[in-house]
Amino acid sequence: MNGASRLAASRRLMHNRLMHLDPEDLAKITSLTLAHYEENADSFQAGTRDHDVSQNIAALLRHIDGEPPFDILDLGCGPGRDLKTFLAMGHRPVGLDGTPRFVEMAREASGCEVWEQDFLRLQLPAARFDGIFANAVLFHVPGQELPRVLKELRATLRPRGVLFSSNPRGGNQEGWNRGRYGAYHDLDGWRALMEAAGFDELEHYYRPDGLPREQQPWLASVWRRRD
Repeated sequence: MNGASRLAASRRLMHNRLMHLDPEDLAKITSLTLAHYEENADSFQAGTRDHDVSQNIAALLRHIDGEPPFDILDLGCGPGRDLKTFLAMGHRPVGLDGTPRFVEMAREASGCEVWEQDFLRLQLPAARFDGIFANAVLFHVPGQELPRVLKELRATLRPRGVLFSSNPRGGNQEGWNRGRYGAYHDLDGWRALMEAAGFDELEHYYRPDGLPREQQPWLASVWRRRD
């Protein structure tokens, strides 16, 4: 699909974002969003290479029961920055991304196992991971599909496993933003989704740290699988 076709499809979907999304709509959301990342993979890698997410990594790890090393799923691992960090800390990370170029980059950068899967068609092993690191990724899942996806993530966690998420916050609206589809939840909306999917809240905070709330666009939260 060329650029003009993608733009036209995006506009059509923007008009439908408050309606039920049928399989064709969902396929377009996936293909257009992944195409955006594929086309911008090199600039995305350069622009995010030095982002400090140590606060988020620490929030996940401190809530996992037991002794490390831990089996970690880096959901939406992108070019592999955080896979390298988890590996250097002695853990056993596995990456997952739907963008072929990111999968290639992540494998090369980290040497880790990286699965190429899109978020609406996950194929995850049961009870495989101690923790899931979903940093700046779950907001790409359309709201109507999110309950199912969250339950699939819960199922791939071991009992009492932990999920970390960080999403750009909003007023529970969704649609297209600069070539990517996004759903922007507030804390109450996100809590309702996570609790319904079988998770209990451990903590939440806003990022970047130390700024006034209006300058903190990211909502980070940590959740334990309820058993």
